[in-house]
Amino acid sequence: MAQHVETLVIGGGPAGLTTAYTLAKAGRSVTVLEMDPTQVGGVSRTIDYKGVKFDIGGHRFFSRNPEILDLWREILPEGFLERPRVSRIYYRGRFYAFPLRAFQALTNLGPWMATKCLASFAWAKVKPIKEPESFRDWVRNHFGQTLFSTFFKSYAEKVWGMSCEELSADWARQRIKGLDLGAALMDGVRRSLGLKRKPPAAAKSKTLNERFHYPREGAGMVWEACAEKVTALGGDIRLGRRVDGLHYDKLARIWTVSVVCADGRKEIYTADNVVSSAPVRELMQSISPTPMSVFHAGELMYRDFLTVVLIGKPRKAPADTWIYVHDASVQVGRVRNLGAWSPDMIPDGVGTALGLEYFCFEGDSLWTLSDDDLVAKAKDEIARIGLMAAGEVQDACVVRQRKAYPVYDEAYAEHVRMIRLDLKLHYPGLHLVGRNGMHRYGDQDRAMMTGVLTAENIIADERLHDVWEVDENAAYDRPAPRVERGAPRRVAA
Repeated sequence: MAQHVETLVIGGGPAGLTTAYTLAKAGRSVTVLEMDPTQVGGVSRTIDYKGVKFDIGGHRFFSRNPEILDLWREILPEGFLERPRVSRIYYRGRFYAFPLRAFQALTNLGPWMATKCLASFAWAKVKPIKEPESFRDWVRNHFGQTLFSTFFKSYAEKVWGMSCEELSADWARQRIKGLDLGAALMDGVRRSLGLKRKPPAAAKSKTLNERFHYPREGAGMVWEACAEKVTALGGDIRLGRRVDGLHYDKLARIWTVSVVCADGRKEIYTADNVVSSAPVRELMQSISPTPMSVFHAGELMYRDFLTVVLIGKPRKAPADTWIYVHDASVQVGRVRNLGAWSPDMIPDGVGTALGLEYFCFEGDSLWTLSDDDLVAKAKDEIARIGLMAAGEVQDACVVRQRKAYPVYDEAYAEHVRMIRLDLKLHYPGLHLVGRNGMHRYGDQDRAMMTGVLTAENIIADERLHDVWEVDENAAYDRPAPRVERGAPRRVAA
């Protein structure tokens, strides 16, 4: 027998849980279906391996949206630490500060290469590409072709598994727009002349912020607390549930959702509203009647993710929260020092734990390596970078994450546009939220904001907000409240 709920949320990550929490606070009926059989959090969950805690990628708690900051404090009133961001780039045996310090970078590259970089930067300013469409075009316009080839190309191709000509400029606009080489050069000149440093303008990109908040025991603390609050407010969180079909009854305006449980049982739900943070490609392929845009959904791509945690006692542990590995001679993309995020991530008796992050496609040669082979590879690469000798590694573990990143190829925007149009015309009551649900790369504050606004649309039973207008900084201009005007009244003389 089908179980009916007003709103069914697919996915227990930041977007799904924020949607459920907002609905539950308003006294609305909501059930969350999470595929993981043991924990909520999605890509923002925290893994515990013998007391060593680590996230699937690092999740900084920083936002320019005060509404989201207040929501984090509401969900987890105690437990946040303020942490410094210390990041570097590793390239050809040298470390560079990130964000790039122009003089340091040019000095490390040597006089000939530095001259080429400056000449290339000047040429890009004189002769920019008028309508940059690819990642390469955008970075070339802002930094010059030489710096693009040196610092940006190898890392972008590691992350996305495609050439920079195939990768949309949207990712560069979103993630590195706050880097200004010209301003960095002028700041370096001021320092060299002993002049007072010009106060920096507010960073345009969150990736450049120097401090952030972080839960004592990992990002998963927030989402476990959020799930508990949803339950306390009368909502329902169900783990180990994989949605395998959605049917929309146009006459009854009801969704029927079939679910496979972790133990093999089948469950059927009906709902007035379905909110999905699941990958939109798989969602669209599971809907009946078959959406007209199913072809577009099938063309969307995702990047998968491996984390290899090496535990040991190196002679000197790095102080970095993150090291971006731009060097093409190793496959690792980023190295995270878990203790730099929070001392509570590392139990007593453990010296250092480094998380090596690899980007791949499910089924490729890297993804299919055995855990033992991945650990051996990680030990070799961390020794070549110089952060930990292979003999200093005492233990290790491997975690695989499917569909960690929606890919911004040259055609993704058109595919998403057609899916949005199809859902708007033919599938009312189905709402897309979050990174994979909307196929929009972004941090958890953006995902949360899409959940808040979607819940408010459901509560009001109308489209108060355009969720797609939430930008990469989680900013959204709320419409001014409507003023109800009554009939004019006669005023006594």
